[in-house]
Amino acid sequence: MRPDRHARTMLPIPDRPAPGLTTYDAKDPATSYPPIEPLLPPEGAPNVVVILLDDVGFGASSAFGGPCSTPTAERLAGGGLRLNRFHTTALCAPTRQALLTGRNHHSVGMGSITETATSAPGNSSLRPNTKAPLALTLRLNGYSTAQFGKCHEVPVWQTSPMGPFDAWPTGGGGFEKFYGFIGGENNQWDPALYDGTTPIEPPATAEEGYHLTEDLVDHACSWVNQQKALMPDRPFFVYLALGATHAPHHVAPEWIEKYRGRFDEGWDALRERTFARQRELGVVPAEAGLTARHDEIPAWSEMPEDLKPVLAREMETYAGFLEHSDTQVGRLIDTLEDLEILEDTIVYYIIGDNGASAEGTVNGAFNEMANFNGMAALETPEFMRSKMEEFGSPTSYNHYSVGWAWAMDTPLQWTKQVASHWGGTRNGTIVHWPHGIAEAGGLRSQFTHVIDIAPTILEAAGIPEPTSVNGVQQSPMEGTSMLYAFEDADAPERHDLQYFEMFGNRGIYHRGWSAVTKHRTPWVMTGATVPPFDDDLWELYDGATDFSQAHDLAAERPDLLARLQRLWLIEATKYNVLPMDDRTGERLEPTLAGRPTLVHGASQLFYPGMGRLSENSVVSMKNRSFSLTAEIEAPGSGVHGVIIAQGGRFGGWSLFARDGRLAFAYNVLGIHLYTTASDTPIPSGTHQVRMEFAYDGGGLGKGGDVTLYHDGTAVGTGRIEFTQPLVFSADETTDIGYESGTPVSPDYTARESAFTGRIHWVQLDTGADDNDHFISPEERLRVAMARQ
Repeated sequence: MRPDRHARTMLPIPDRPAPGLTTYDAKDPATSYPPIEPLLPPEGAPNVVVILLDDVGFGASSAFGGPCSTPTAERLAGGGLRLNRFHTTALCAPTRQALLTGRNHHSVGMGSITETATSAPGNSSLRPNTKAPLALTLRLNGYSTAQFGKCHEVPVWQTSPMGPFDAWPTGGGGFEKFYGFIGGENNQWDPALYDGTTPIEPPATAEEGYHLTEDLVDHACSWVNQQKALMPDRPFFVYLALGATHAPHHVAPEWIEKYRGRFDEGWDALRERTFARQRELGVVPAEAGLTARHDEIPAWSEMPEDLKPVLAREMETYAGFLEHSDTQVGRLIDTLEDLEILEDTIVYYIIGDNGASAEGTVNGAFNEMANFNGMAALETPEFMRSKMEEFGSPTSYNHYSVGWAWAMDTPLQWTKQVASHWGGTRNGTIVHWPHGIAEAGGLRSQFTHVIDIAPTILEAAGIPEPTSVNGVQQSPMEGTSMLYAFEDADAPERHDLQYFEMFGNRGIYHRGWSAVTKHRTPWVMTGATVPPFDDDLWELYDGATDFSQAHDLAAERPDLLARLQRLWLIEATKYNVLPMDDRTGERLEPTLAGRPTLVHGASQLFYPGMGRLSENSVVSMKNRSFSLTAEIEAPGSGVHGVIIAQGGRFGGWSLFARDGRLAFAYNVLGIHLYTTASDTPIPSGTHQVRMEFAYDGGGLGKGGDVTLYHDGTAVGTGRIEFTQPLVFSADETTDIGYESGTPVSPDYTARESAFTGRIHWVQLDTGADDNDHFISPEERLRVAMARQ
């Protein structure tokens, strides 16, 4: 092997021209220069593929004893290693930023999801430039880099099509190629996609056979084929971060039908069966205990009999979704095998970025946004029964019950968001690398964490951690390379100290012992009484004999518990965990949270063609009076289509023209649709059309009266009985002159929504009354200037 000629700790690697004779005439025989050589990693550096599923518990995949068939995971485990003590952070964005940087999530500002960022350093959602991402380090060392799928690391005030793009994958993230979506989740049938930083529409509809997971894998396979065709000597780093199996659980009926009837016995029985399979497989030790169900999680026998078929269908849908996702991952593995590069590719298959999600309420949800708005009561058992056959379809935005999430985390306690217990943070993980792992089908039980992946990849590639990137001195990675464990199943673990924290749920792992305390329950979004942090009850577990945290030893070893509690505080101080912040709903409001906002003031001016604006890119009109005014040109033949719309089928509003008449639709969670239409058509020519909403007041989510105007004259009235108080959607956007994604109103499809007239401008006003019902040119100019 040739010695590496590059000093790789300073990135970009400085160009160092070789000294030598410079001739006057290029034809001089003495003219000689060394050949131009492309920058490549050290000789022998492998390809790297990191596959990350979303919201999959330890006990879901068949590769770890679960009920959901995952043949690709089993195939990779058979040729590689299962890691049964691999940990995440208990929430998606924090896990992803930790994975991509090799640092703890609070160290890189991602103490929670970006939508709840605050101004505190550990929760700001801003990655310090002293902690460069892995993809950038690899790219600056000569790797080709590409990301496909979910990016949930962009601060919400930077998610508009105007950026800035420092936190986007192809901006400052180090990826040369990005195809996927920005945010926490997406509609699998009709996603909001980006190619790089350019918003694009899906290439087909659900009716035409489109599915996001399949699309992402198509692009990943195509990119790998092209990269190896054009750059066979250059290794690549591919990060496939599926939106699956985060809610909504979307998959075609044939995948769901595979599981019909398999979950009719309920979650308690499923936990028993899964635990037995896990012990047979050896992915949990023989002496492990099956943890007890907590009182906050109902027993299957306690659920209403007429709701049980709905609950079973929720789990059938999820199981089909997970099997479908794993099958698509298999197509990428097939591509590597067809190219004859699988043997020399490190494949990490991380089955979940946290434990299974318990955010779907005790009954599950037809539209998960109901619970995020504190409106889960709208989805009555009768309503759920009427919708159960739609689960998984384009007309649903469904999630499963808390009980199924608990079962998917077998044999562990609790779920996603609960960073204290292993149910929130332990995820079955597989590593496959035949050229670097001698044992096939082995098991590794050393404690590992998602921050260990980056240093492992760098060590495998022979690339040092950079001390400087783009002129900025770098802080050391906080993870520990796993390569030592690949070689020896009995090697003493090297990652023996790790803190955990999420919304006050917290714990510490140290040399086999864990001290933990659950602070709040993830599915209780509103009305919860959360105790003071100092009143939280701590538990103590001995990991050497208690794999699943089944036997609390706090009463027997109070001295050890006290030492570990103090150690947690030390680590929390070191990594910016403090101050702890257990607020949830309040942190959705930027002013209360203390984070920047893209828009300021009570008014916002839009122009035609603007679109794909996230909710955080638009003045909020929730829980207040507001108005929409647009100057339009209507042709003599009449107008049709969207003037401005926010959200979509599962929650939002739209000002549009229908059969030449002005209309306003307000859609509450896809359950209640309130539409007001004008009495007279919009006259041809240039006119102002306006909608005013007079909020009832008296709290959040109240109703109000709607009035429509042509040039200041009232032309229609209506009533909205109640509204969504917190969020319309995680993936739908605001668009002017058209509507991307799913339509707010069934009067048109999104592809038929283009406005047939001409829009000059649209203005959104909140918090003030305008008795003239008309915007003068001077007022419109004032709003425009205020936005500068």
